Amino acid sequence: MYDVGRGIELCAETFGDRADPPLLLVMGLGMQMIHWQPGLIDMLVERGHFVVRFDNRDRGRSTHMPVPPPSRLRLVTRRFGADQYTLDDMALDTVGLLDALELDAAHLVGVSMGGMIAQTVAATRPARVRSLTSIMSTTGSRRAGQPKPHVLPALLKPAPRERAAYVEHMLALLTAIGAPGDVLDTPEGRAYLEHTHDRDPDVRGTGRQLAAILASGDRTKRLHDITAPTLVIHGDQDPLITPSGGRATAEAIPGAKLTIVEGMGHGLPERLWPQVVDAISAHVADAERARAGAGASGRG
Repeated sequence: MYDVGRGIELCAETFGDRADPPLLLVMGLGMQMIHWQPGLIDMLVERGHFVVRFDNRDRGRSTHMPVPPPSRLRLVTRRFGADQYTLDDMALDTVGLLDALELDAAHLVGVSMGGMIAQTVAATRPARVRSLTSIMSTTGSRRAGQPKPHVLPALLKPAPRERAAYVEHMLALLTAIGAPGDVLDTPEGRAYLEHTHDRDPDVRGTGRQLAAILASGDRTKRLHDITAPTLVIHGDQDPLITPSGGRATAEAIPGAKLTIVEGMGHGLPERLWPQVVDAISAHVADAERARAGAGASGRG
C-alpha cells in the first residue's frame, strides 16, 4: 500500500527492471488492477518496460470512500454533493503514487475511465508524463463517444454483492460491451471473476467512480493543453464509448496519433494483446528517443 496523500492509500504492484522506462497502467470504471492481466504485463516487461499497475480509489484494496454511492437520479441529473470527488482528485492520486514510487515521470497508459484520469494528469502535470496512451476513452463531451442504447441497462444496473450473482452480472456486462464473437463465459473467465469478487466484494465504489466522470464534465478544452506525445487507441466495435470518443480525443490533443483497431470492443481480450502491446511499445520508444534528443540538445 502506498500513501498518496489526502487520506488516500493505493494498492500497487511493480514488474520488471526499475532501470527501464516506467509504464503506469491506469484501469477503468469499476475494475481492479488485476484486470491488467499477467500475460499482458509479461509482454510489456519483455519489451523493456518497468510496469506499475494499481487499484484506483474505491476499488480493489485501495481506499474506499466513506460516503454513500450516488442515486440513479443524481447520476441522471449530474447533481452531486460536496463530498463527491472528480477525475481531478483521481489524477492527484495518480501523481501521488508516482511520488510514493519515487518516479519523476512515467509513460501513462489508461483504459476507459483510466484514459480520462491519464489525460487529466497529462493536462495538469505535464512534467510527470513522458507519454500518454489513451485507450477506448473520450473527452467527456456529450457529443462524442456516447454509448449505444443496448448497453445502458447493463451499465446502470448495480452489481450484486453475492458472489454467484456478481459473476453472472459481470459476464452479462462484459459481453454487452465487448466485441461480437468474444467468448467470456468460460471456466477460466468465471474463476477470474470470482477472484475479483473475493478480492473486493464492496461494489459501491463503482457508482462513485461513475459520478466522478459525470461531475468532471466536458474536458475538451483542457486536452488542448496536453504536450506529451499521445497515442489514442480505440476499437471500431466499441459500444460503450463509441469510436467518435476516440476520434474526439485525438482531435483535442495536439499532435495525437489515432489507431482504430478492427474487431475491438470495450475490452482488451488476449487476441488483441500483441497488436496493442506493439502500438504502446513503439509509441514509448519514440517518446524516449525524443526525450533523449531533447536532453542532448539542452546539454549542447
